[in-house]
Amino acid sequence: MIRPAIIFSIVLAAAARLLAQDIVPLGTPEATSSVLATPAPTPKPITTTTLQKRGFFGRVFHPFSSSEVLPKYNDRRLRGLVLDLQVSPQPVRLSEIRQMEVKVTVINRGNHMIPLDFPTDQRIEIQLLSSADTVLTKWSENHAIKDKPGTVLINPGEHVEYKENIATRDLTPGKVFIAQVFFPKYPELRVRQKFLAEP
Repeated sequence: MIRPAIIFSIVLAAAARLLAQDIVPLGTPEATSSVLATPAPTPKPITTTTLQKRGFFGRVFHPFSSSEVLPKYNDRRLRGLVLDLQVSPQPVRLSEIRQMEVKVTVINRGNHMIPLDFPTDQRIEIQLLSSADTVLTKWSENHAIKDKPGTVLINPGEHVEYKENIATRDLTPGKVFIAQVFFPKYPELRVRQKFLAEP
């Protein structure tokens, strides 16, 4: 009788600790005012990833395993790949820049080599979308694409990085937009990030 009660109390304490990790304490008014008084450093780009967080019950029943879950693609050859997306600068000031930099990193977190075959020399497609998912700008509209097939091999633990610039001429200040990057040959490999356009 005592042993099940001890096990139940340990599981309950672990669950409470996991829930407490997700809560972010608010700063006191004194701390907030001192932060506002200091000059703001240059903002770093925000990274969006396709990794997913485990659910509450997964964390309770497996508290010592990783809290990240690899995405499950329908194409089994792609399993183990994770996409990270960075859009810079953040926020996008339209009066200062004409193009924004989009960087996508493909990381192989699996335990086998993953080949990606491409029919042309285009690897990624970048789109700028409105908040209603309307396509405003496509990266491929301003770039020549050659019929030059190629293959990219990504070994376990390694990554491939693609960095391109896309025009901001169709953006309007004061609105939220979405940068979306995907691989035309592999539409499941897709990541998106919201950003704010400022005057």
